[in-house]
Amino acid sequence: MCPMPSAESTPADVHEPDPVRPTGEDAVAEAGSELIGGPLGRRALLGSSWWTPVRVIVLVAIGMFALGLVQKAPCYNGAWFFGASSQYTHACYSDIPHLYQGRGFVDGLVPYFDKIPGDMEYLEYPVLTGLFMEVAAWLTPGGGTVQDQEQWYWMVNAGMLMVCAAVIAVCVTRLHPRRPWDGLLVALAPALALTATVNWDLLAVALTTVAILMWSRGRALAFGVLLGLATAAKLYPFLILGPLLVLCWRAGTWRAFGKAVGGAAGAWLVVNFPVMLFAFDGWSKFYTFSQERGVDFGSFWLIIVQNSDNPPSTETVNTLALLLMLLCCGGVAALTLTAPRRPRFIQLAFLIVAAFILTNKVYSPQYVLWLVPLAALARPKWRDFLIWQACEVVYFLGIWMYLAYTTSGDAHKGLPTDGYHWAIVFHLLGTLYLCVMVVRDILMPDRDPVRRTGDDDPSGGVLDGAPDVFVLGPATRPAQHTAMLESPRVEWGAGRQPGGSL
Repeated sequence: MCPMPSAESTPADVHEPDPVRPTGEDAVAEAGSELIGGPLGRRALLGSSWWTPVRVIVLVAIGMFALGLVQKAPCYNGAWFFGASSQYTHACYSDIPHLYQGRGFVDGLVPYFDKIPGDMEYLEYPVLTGLFMEVAAWLTPGGGTVQDQEQWYWMVNAGMLMVCAAVIAVCVTRLHPRRPWDGLLVALAPALALTATVNWDLLAVALTTVAILMWSRGRALAFGVLLGLATAAKLYPFLILGPLLVLCWRAGTWRAFGKAVGGAAGAWLVVNFPVMLFAFDGWSKFYTFSQERGVDFGSFWLIIVQNSDNPPSTETVNTLALLLMLLCCGGVAALTLTAPRRPRFIQLAFLIVAAFILTNKVYSPQYVLWLVPLAALARPKWRDFLIWQACEVVYFLGIWMYLAYTTSGDAHKGLPTDGYHWAIVFHLLGTLYLCVMVVRDILMPDRDPVRRTGDDDPSGGVLDGAPDVFVLGPATRPAQHTAMLESPRVEWGAGRQPGGSL
């Protein structure tokens, strides 16, 4: 039997590296920490009490979620039900109570199978979101007036969505083991509190975040299954398979990618196929509605349409938006294969979802939720994150004030069309700004907050630390270190295999 090594003979590098403290590397985090007593000292006993980062961040997230519920109080107490524009002037609108009656849940109609009275005909949401809505309807008490039931329906959904928010906070906190406090970016995001109960997007966001956590742990099949479920709740999650394809191409990790795609396709089919088989018209409503829907709120297309004497048709916008998105996909692929160091998975996931948001013909205010966890992990820098969030808050207020203006008749309470266009511009510029910061980090990896502390790709799973087998252009040449940085130099490219590039 081998003797136990003594403390003196144990190499120091077998111990886990210390967690990164945001107050020690981020000036904004350091200044903000003064509200709770100042930066964390180097002699602080981390992990020695019940208050672990995960628990603290989940409690903060739940607290912010609760503040978002309070923000909706004016609508809960009447604005959803009385007056055409009061729910907009209070900026507390939510689809949830309106669709309880508008999509037949109050009458016990079965989504996708039963037709809905009115123009919509069938529920226009993906199957897993429809199931989420139906479960909430089952849990809603049936007594009282329709208004009472709508209030209960919103509260039931809020409770279920709060669980989703907590799951997101846990996953973001655990994705980068050395940077657990980056989860505070998600927990304290103003846009999350304001938009969490506007619609049901948090379900897809939670499933996507859990999927990414599974990928970071090397569980490619579980990642695929969860991503397939997320795509069955909202369309956008499947987009991140594109960047993953190019990353696995550069690293030669095709087996893991195959498992991921197989798991995603299988899970999506398991959820969708029964509804496709027995209620195809209802199942396809989401896809036909998305295709036929005209230019709508939040997009730069709306600015063009509202300022044009001869606006483009819906078909033209669909084609142009698709072409723009394909160009963005090509740009992300080229960036991935030519970057001096293989980009982090989360960086590319953020860029591709942001590209979809920027080029799409509609941007509902809750779509910001798609980006919140990705942004916190792709660019964990408080200044940049808060700049982006400020722009999104401006847009959140702008769309409701614009709707207040258009629904208040001659009173014209709210924001006119030109003012709303500026709110859209703020949203677009804020998202583009964060994209530029992420691209800069990819091109100059020693500026990346995650890599400056010595990590490669904590969310990359099999990609983390893997050698390159296929690169193009600038990636074939030795990388240059960015000058004028106070941090230690971060080396990259040492694992590249000779002869594996073109």
